[in-house]
Amino acid sequence: MVNAAWSGLDSMSGMDDTNYQQWKTLLEARTGMILPDERRSFLTTSLGIRMREIGFTDCQAYYDYVVSGRESVMEWAVLVDRLTVHETRFFRHMAAIDMLRELILPEWMSQDEPPKTIQCWSVGCATGEEPYSLAMLLDHFQETDYCKYYFGITASDISLAALATGRKGVYHSRKLRDVDAVLRKKYFNRVSDTHFEVNEDLRKRVCFAQLNVLEMEHAPVGKVHLIFCQNMLIYFDRKRRIEILNSLVQHLHPGGVLILGAGEILGWQLPSLEKIEFNDTLAFRRLTSM
Repeated sequence: MVNAAWSGLDSMSGMDDTNYQQWKTLLEARTGMILPDERRSFLTTSLGIRMREIGFTDCQAYYDYVVSGRESVMEWAVLVDRLTVHETRFFRHMAAIDMLRELILPEWMSQDEPPKTIQCWSVGCATGEEPYSLAMLLDHFQETDYCKYYFGITASDISLAALATGRKGVYHSRKLRDVDAVLRKKYFNRVSDTHFEVNEDLRKRVCFAQLNVLEMEHAPVGKVHLIFCQNMLIYFDRKRRIEILNSLVQHLHPGGVLILGAGEILGWQLPSLEKIEFNDTLAFRRLTSM
């Protein structure tokens, strides 16, 4: 039931309650994302801005254009980018980074046959800060701990615009506020007074690819050693979260690790997984034998 406070028309887009339900249903059907009613103002404002940009004044007409218009595919790609939150920064979740540096990587390197290759997957990578943070960690770790391995990272997201930003690798200095001076000097080049570019060697280690998590059968990865999936599951209902997680686990090598955002899923466990206890993190290891 729509909150009574939103009855009538929304000023930015001319959206009434029927239109609002149409958009909510479309967004869930195509992306799986659930839009709570308290986010209605975000939806209507975003739609209103886009409608004005391309000359629509009627919300229903714009909806029809998005679902069946001549340029509907291109318009939907633009709109998904507007409706997907990309706010992030480098090393945003230090507890997870610390777990990798202090527990997981030393564990892997202490094996009788340490891995010669470490393949990673950043799911819902947004504009690329997370996969580049992983790349910095993996590169710096092997130099400081005197071990050697090849690593590659697949970074996937539904937004083409976000992926384009990631491939370019240029970021405002405020996104680097959690990058210490040593890593900033080593992995970034200043390109203006306010922006830095990830250096070419690190950019080569990250491959960006579009993926709608409702279509995991098209995932651009095989088996990987590490999956980062943080701040993405919150946009889905519990049933969809479990479906996504079950699919992700299938991409883990035995001994591989899945790292989630703290509190993003409760009461989920598979016989093939063991939970990793480490500070304020939610992580699971795929068992090597069952």
